[in-house]
Formats: sequence, C-alpha cells, structure tokens
Amino acid sequence: MNNSFFKKRKAFVSEMSQESTGNTSDQSLKLFSGNLVQDINHFKQLYSFPSNVDFMLREFTINKMERRAVLFYIPSLTDAKLIDDAIIKPLIMNDREITDVTSAIGASAIRAEAEIDKAVHELNTGDSLLLVEGQRHAYIIKTALAAGRSVEKPQNETTLFGPKESFIEKADVNISLIRKKIRSEDFTVEKMTIGGRSNNEVFIIYNKELASERVLNEVKSRIGAISKDAVQNISLLVQHIEDRKRSLVPTVLQTERPDRAASFIEDGYVIVVMNNSPFALVAPSTFWSFYHSGDDHYLRFINGNFTRLLRILAMFITLFTPSAYIAITNYHMEMLPTDLLLAIAGAREMVPFPAILELLLLELSFELIREAGVRVPVPIGPTIGIVGALILGQAGVEANVVSPIVVIVVALSGLSSYAIGDVNLNYTIRITRFAFLIAAGLMGIFGMVLCFMAGLIYLTSLKSFGVPYLAPLSPKYKSSGDTVFRKLLTNERLRPGFTKTKDLTKDTVSE
Repeated sequence: MNNSFFKKRKAFVSEMSQESTGNTSDQSLKLFSGNLVQDINHFKQLYSFPSNVDFMLREFTINKMERRAVLFYIPSLTDAKLIDDAIIKPLIMNDREITDVTSAIGASAIRAEAEIDKAVHELNTGDSLLLVEGQRHAYIIKTALAAGRSVEKPQNETTLFGPKESFIEKADVNISLIRKKIRSEDFTVEKMTIGGRSNNEVFIIYNKELASERVLNEVKSRIGAISKDAVQNISLLVQHIEDRKRSLVPTVLQTERPDRAASFIEDGYVIVVMNNSPFALVAPSTFWSFYHSGDDHYLRFINGNFTRLLRILAMFITLFTPSAYIAITNYHMEMLPTDLLLAIAGAREMVPFPAILELLLLELSFELIREAGVRVPVPIGPTIGIVGALILGQAGVEANVVSPIVVIVVALSGLSSYAIGDVNLNYTIRITRFAFLIAAGLMGIFGMVLCFMAGLIYLTSLKSFGVPYLAPLSPKYKSSGDTVFRKLLTNERLRPGFTKTKDLTKDTVSE
C-alpha cells in the first residue's frame, strides 16, 4: 500500500468525526456512522474504487428485513464461492423473518466490530465486511482464502524416521500442524501486528504452564519495538529481534519442522510464526539447538549418538583441516613423517604459489561452485556442483596451479561441512575456517589455538533472549544434559533449566 492509502484513511476518519454529532470523545472518532451511503462513499474513497480492481463491493436488500446492505471484500484474498453461497444468497433469498443477520449467514465465524480501523485491518487480511443500514457497526465475516502451496516434505531438515511434514507460507496451517501434536488447553497463541504499512501478523505460540514469563515478555517487547513499514517474513523478523545483529554466530533458531517446534514448546520455549514464511522461530536458542537435528531422538540411542559424533567430527574437520595443513607444512614440518613430508614437497614442486594462497584460491573456488549450485535452476544444480568440482580440481592439478594434496584437503573440508544441518550454523563454520586459515598462515598452530580460544570466549559472551549461548554446559543449569550426546529417553526427566520454565520435570505426576 502506498502513502495515498494512509492519507485517505486519515481523511476518512477525520470527515466522519466532523459529521458525527453528540459524541466528541477520541474513541467516537473511529466508529461507524450508521449512514450507509456515507460509509460506502468513504470506503470507495479509501480503496480508490472503481479504479482499484482488487476491491469489490456488492449492494443488496436483505429479504424480509427490508434493509439495504453492502458487502466489501478483496477478491484476491477471499473465497468468492463462499461469499455467494454463505452470505449473499441467504440474505436476499431467505423466506423467513430476519431479526439478526448473523443467524442467516452460513460462514464459520462472524462478529460485530464498531471501530473503523479494526474493520479495515480485518478486510485487508481477506475477511469480508458487511454493513447494514441503520447499524453503527460492521460484521466481520471469515472468508479469507489466500493462494498457497500444500503441506510438503521438509527441504532442509530431512529425517529418516520422523514425520514428513513441513511448514508452509500460511500461518494458520502452521499453527494447526503444531496444535495437532500438542492437545492441551495450555497451548496458547497470541497475535501481534507489525509493519506500519503492511500490517503483518506475528503469532506467538507457547504453553502457558511451561513458558517463562521473562522470555515471553522479552519476545513480545522486541517484536513490539519494531518500527519498520513492513516485515514480510520470519527471516526478516529475526534480523530485527536478535541480540547481536552483526554477529557471525546465529542466536535465533529457525526450523521448518512442526514436530521440532512442538518439542521446543513442550520444553518451555516460545515459538513465533508468520504468514509468508515456511519457518518458525525458536526463542531462546543455544548453540546446541543448532547442532542437534531432528533425527537425533528418532534414531535409537546408539545410532543417534553415533550421528552426533560424526557431526561434531565433521565440524572440527571443516574448521581445522585446511588450517592444520598450512600450519604443519609452513611452521611445524617436524611433526610429519619424512616420507610424507617428501611426498608433499614433491607434489608442490611445480606449483608457483605459496601454500596459503594455493589453499585460499581452491577454498574460494569451492565456495563459488557451491553457491552456483544453489542459485542455478534445480534440474542442473547437482550437475554444476559435481562436474564443476571434478573439472576444476583435475584441471588445476594438471596445470600445476594446485597440488593433489590440497585438492584432497579442500574436498574433505567441504564435504564435512555438509554434515552440519542448520543453514545458519553452516555459514558460520564455513566463514570461520577462513579466519583459522589466516591465523595458521601467520602464526602456525599457535595462531589456530589463539583463534579457537577467542572463538570460545566470544561464544560464552553471547546470549539469546537473556539465556547464555552455551547453556547448560556453560554456565551449568539443571537439565537432561542434552548437549554433545543425548541420554536414553527414559533418563531425560528434566526440561532445560536455562529457559526458566515453570515446571522443570517431564515426569507425569499421577493423582
């Protein structure tokens, strides 16, 4: 919506306030006048009718009631068949006496609204607005039907044994996907509106008997403090409410899995969903939330912990393998067996670049191939990645631009990075390894150690909605100890203490 819309709305409310009599309070300036012709003209002006083809009004006379009425709706957001069958036809073709229009309308939800601003807001979300002659309120009728895709399989957080449902771009569907997993009267959904022009709806989901009031109030205050004209989806919302907006490390988790969101709610976390976004936001989020995956608990105890071991090894391989190669070959050659050292020296004999530059060039090339594989059309994406890497590596070795050992190091590091499931943490690890590369090129293993210590200190200083980032490992909190490895499900009796949940134990108390 442009500036003219808000100017028209202000003029509309101002004109109504001048024409209304007998009530000059601030609240009365925003009420319907009861004059049908006047209200119709104002709504026509407000929505630039008839030049605006995405706004419709239908005037008719209610049968047996002998009153004129008008129905306003936005065609692109409403169910036209529902409007005809459940609203228009029952009102104009009803043979019995109508004393209340709500009794004749067949829609699933209908309510009266006297305030203009609230009625306009509901109209903009896809509901229909019915005005009846002589009544100083409007009827808000549930007719919203926006276009969108159906529930599909997760694209980023795939599992072997877990549910195969993912969030979509409709908030009501996403709430339903979570709600069917938590059949409790304590399941609570609150709505907030952000964006001065776009009026985007944000839904805050939590268990009122588990969620911490402090965390909940912090989430609400940060969302309420947003002053932008439009925030269209969760990915943009995160950047407005996270603790450190310039941090390389993500502090707010996004998940596309309803089952994972439900498990967080049952542990006392707060979930946020929005229209136009197939993700849910989890608050607070710790490092372990990004490290864990959906399959960790669906797999048996040994299998789940084995995948976690592989994941933590992959993380360290991605971070340290390229930098360790630079540090050892440049500064600590005595650590290598003589035969291996001679083999590396022989492979690099014809390479004209220093080892650090050689590795940086190949790492950047790998990242370019990876990015190209993401951006190109889906059918040729995998082909670009595989063929590009093979051709680049083989041609580089044959042209003596890079050595074979460096190709192996970069390939091992790149493949290991794919084991890190969360996209935001994946970017963090991939970017951080360049810092380790530079530190190893300058100071060898000592530079790597300093870089690692600085990273740990930085992680301990981070917080997510007031919760320490490395909790419950540092600082120590009462919890099930679900960090690097998980316990048997029968032994996970505590919820995370760092969420300040109202009920710390998971055990059911029999009465």
